[in-house]
Amino acid sequence: MDAIGKLIYLLLGKWGVTLVIGIGVLVYTFRNSEKVFRFIEDNTFGNRDYLLEKFDLLFIDIKADYVTYGLLFASFGMGTIIFGLFALLGSYFWGAFFAIVFIILGWKLPRPVVDYMVAKRVEKYSDQMVDSLNLLSNGLRAGLSLPQAVGMVVDEMPAPISQEFNIILQQNRLGVPIDECFQNLMKRVPTEDNEMFVTSIVILRESGGNLAEVFDTITDVIRERVRLAQKLATATASAKAQGTILFLMPFMMSIIFTLQDPQMMLNFVTSIGGIIALIIALTLNLIGGFMMWKISQIRV
Repeated sequence: MDAIGKLIYLLLGKWGVTLVIGIGVLVYTFRNSEKVFRFIEDNTFGNRDYLLEKFDLLFIDIKADYVTYGLLFASFGMGTIIFGLFALLGSYFWGAFFAIVFIILGWKLPRPVVDYMVAKRVEKYSDQMVDSLNLLSNGLRAGLSLPQAVGMVVDEMPAPISQEFNIILQQNRLGVPIDECFQNLMKRVPTEDNEMFVTSIVILRESGGNLAEVFDTITDVIRERVRLAQKLATATASAKAQGTILFLMPFMMSIIFTLQDPQMMLNFVTSIGGIIALIIALTLNLIGGFMMWKISQIRV
């Protein structure tokens, strides 16, 4: 293969090889143009639009330009700063390596971070559902209409459930049917408890029935589910702690070895064999940490 590569290089020359590679890239891009442009869209404006959509769910009002500037600074800005710091120390290779790492992380991390924030908000919403359903049930028994009972939840309960129910009231005041308002709530907060809650409202408003009794039943179901979730959390707490300790142990040991014998650890970043061993060890540790995290995740 080396002989064939040298022969091609001698026949075509440097510019000929560059031209052939360029034509190959052009042909591949042309034949897969839809996939290429979709990839570019998802990782540029698509990434920004995704974050803006999640910010709306979090009730965070932010301009699209600010999200773009934040993404650029978190990725290319941080990468440039990291490269500049390493360049001042004379280590251009590691500066370029860590700059690329920070650019990728800065561009990719905002999505999971915002997803985590949305998940925590949904979890907090679920924790407030029992009290909210009790308020709705008591309000309906007291003779209030469903929108009036929803307004009582808005006044009495904290965020995020008060924010979500307030949107229901606002949409209903604008003329949207109350059933559709609750269905929009299910789209914004797609949990099983919320789906059961909204479905019961839609069905009973069409067929007739006692909403207060249904809310009491749903409350009992949610309480049992919360109790089961707490038991699972207690049962998996030790496994999560063990996994965290095992994941962090190599990093802690490397710090200890660096303090005890810096020259030995320096070989891992100055020699080819050490760099390869370091990359393999880091990769295996990340894979092991991810597998332990997935094992400890039990869905109720």
